[in-house]
Amino acid sequence: MSDHGRDLEGTPEERQPPHRVIGTPPPARGLLTDPGRDGDTEPAGPGGAAAPELPSENPNPKSAKNWERLAAVLFIVSALSSIAFVAAYVGLEVHDKGNVVDAALRSNLGLGSAMSLAFLAIGAGMVIWVRNIMPPVELTEERHDLASTEEDRAAFEETFVEGAEASQITKRPLLRRTLLAATVPAALAPLVLLRDLGPLPGTSLRHTVWTKGMRLLVYGTNQPITPADFDSPGGMITVVPDGFQDDDVELAKATSIIIKLQPGQLEAPTNLNWTVDDIVAYSKICTHVGCPAALYEQTTHRILCPCHQSTFDATKGAQVIFGPAPRPLPQLPITTDAQGYLVAQSDFHEPVGPSFWERG
Repeated sequence: MSDHGRDLEGTPEERQPPHRVIGTPPPARGLLTDPGRDGDTEPAGPGGAAAPELPSENPNPKSAKNWERLAAVLFIVSALSSIAFVAAYVGLEVHDKGNVVDAALRSNLGLGSAMSLAFLAIGAGMVIWVRNIMPPVELTEERHDLASTEEDRAAFEETFVEGAEASQITKRPLLRRTLLAATVPAALAPLVLLRDLGPLPGTSLRHTVWTKGMRLLVYGTNQPITPADFDSPGGMITVVPDGFQDDDVELAKATSIIIKLQPGQLEAPTNLNWTVDDIVAYSKICTHVGCPAALYEQTTHRILCPCHQSTFDATKGAQVIFGPAPRPLPQLPITTDAQGYLVAQSDFHEPVGPSFWERG
C-alpha cells in the first residue's frame, strides 16, 4: 500500500494535522524545509510526536542577539522621531506674518523629516527582526478550499502557538518593549493633527465681511472707485472689501466682481435696487467648487468659470446657463456713499461659493 493510502487509515486522532502557513487552513500537509538541514520535511519529535511546524530558536543565537540590539535601536529611533513630529507640529509656527513662505517651508521640512525617519526606522527594524532573528524556514503548500474542518481549526491553534514561539516575541522582551515604544507614538501622532480641525464653523460660511457702507476697493491697487471711474460698458473689475484687502482668509469668500452694462440690458431676476448706473456686483466665487469666476465675454455678457466651464448670464442675475454650477452667483447690494464711491448696502443675502456651504 502506498504512503498516501496508509495516511487515510486509522482514526482522526491518529492522523497528523495538516501543515500550513500561519493564518491559512489547507486540507493537505505542506512540506516544511529548513535551509539549515538536508531533506525537505521535519523529523518526528521525541516519543514519536510530530515535530513543531516552525522551530522556535535561531540556529545562530549570538548573531541573533546582535541583530536584536540593532532592531531595538531602530525602534527607539522611530519612537523619538514620532515625538519629534509632534514637537515640530506644535512648535514650528506656520502663520508667521513676517515670512509665511519660509515658515511653512520649515514646518513642512520638520514634519516630513520626522515622520519619514519614524516610518523608515520601524520598517527597517521589522525587516531585521524577520530576516535575521526569526529562524529561517520555508513552508510549501498546495492550493486549497477555504472551508476548515475541526481538525484544521485545532491544527491552526497549534500552529499559531508555534508561530508565536518562532517570532521570538515572548522570549525577547527588549524587542517587544522597544517595538511598542516605536508604534505607540507613531499611532498617537495623527491625533495631534485633529487640532487643525478647529471648532465647528457654525454659520460662518453663510456670511462674508461685507457690511453697510464698506467701500469696494479695486483688487491690486486697493483704490476706491466711483461710477464715473467705471464708465466703459462691457468691462469687469475685481473688487475687495475695504480693510480686508490683505486678509486672504476673508477674501476667499468676499472677493467680488463689478460689471458695467449698457442702459436697459439688466433684466430680472437681477435686483435693480442693488445696482448703480448699470453697474452690478456679483460674488466672484463659483457656486460649483469655489473657483474664481474670472472671465467675462463682453459681447455675450457671460461670466465664465475656467475650472469647469460653468457659465453665468450677467444681465439676468448671473443665472447659470451652462456647466455644473447648481445656482447663480449671489448679487452684492451696492450703492454710493457721500463722497460718491461705490459701497456695499449690506452683506450678500445668500451664502457665496459652493452650494454645500449652505448646509454648514
